Amino acid sequence: MVVLPDADLDQAVDALMGAAYGSAGERCMAISVAVAVGDDTADALIAQLEPKIRALKIGAWDQPGIEMGPLVTREHRDKVKGYIDLGVEEGAKLVVDGRGLVVAGNKTGFFLGGTLFDHVTPVMRIYQEEIFGPVLAVVRVPSYEEAVKLINEHAFGNGTAIFTRDGDAARNFVHRIQVGMVGVNVPIPVPVAFMSFGGWKQSLFGDHHAYGAEGIRFYTRLKTVTERWTQSCRSGAEFVMPTMK
Repeated sequence: MVVLPDADLDQAVDALMGAAYGSAGERCMAISVAVAVGDDTADALIAQLEPKIRALKIGAWDQPGIEMGPLVTREHRDKVKGYIDLGVEEGAKLVVDGRGLVVAGNKTGFFLGGTLFDHVTPVMRIYQEEIFGPVLAVVRVPSYEEAVKLINEHAFGNGTAIFTRDGDAARNFVHRIQVGMVGVNVPIPVPVAFMSFGGWKQSLFGDHHAYGAEGIRFYTRLKTVTERWTQSCRSGAEFVMPTMK
């Protein structure tokens, strides 16, 4: 998700909280990378995100007021922890560390706290690979053009978003970005069911997307039938493209 300097920062932060940590980050459209254009934008973003992440209400879903539950298995929780370890080793700044979280009454649960990295770079594996957990990486770029380049050069292209008040920037982003689903001030751009859903590049398997007309094409095989009945036949040969007469 790209955050431009003119974006409504409160809106962008709320969007990131839900998109990065909703479902514990275990969904295909989760936002795992925030691209902040300019250091001032990044600093302000981190300053607002950090306390909100630390205040996440984490626990079992049968408890009232819970905002984030456990990960699906012990193995996956350990895998996500491994990515956090890796991010530290790679030199990213660990702003909020979700490792070591203990939820009262659920000591054996597969819980992991919300995690936030800053100063992530494109050469790091925590940027290149899908973590599929409650880990958000902030990448700093100096310009809008660098943000577009960063996204278009990534191997995956499922979904992306831009937060801005500038209609020209939004229109430019929509037309230039090489990603299957794009949101403008919408963090998770999943369309309604009658529109097709699916990514580009390595985020797509097969020839068709899901839902909508693409879904119909996937589940059907085209048959074209051309008919004419004797009563409607015209006499004589026709040497032009046949038409309904």
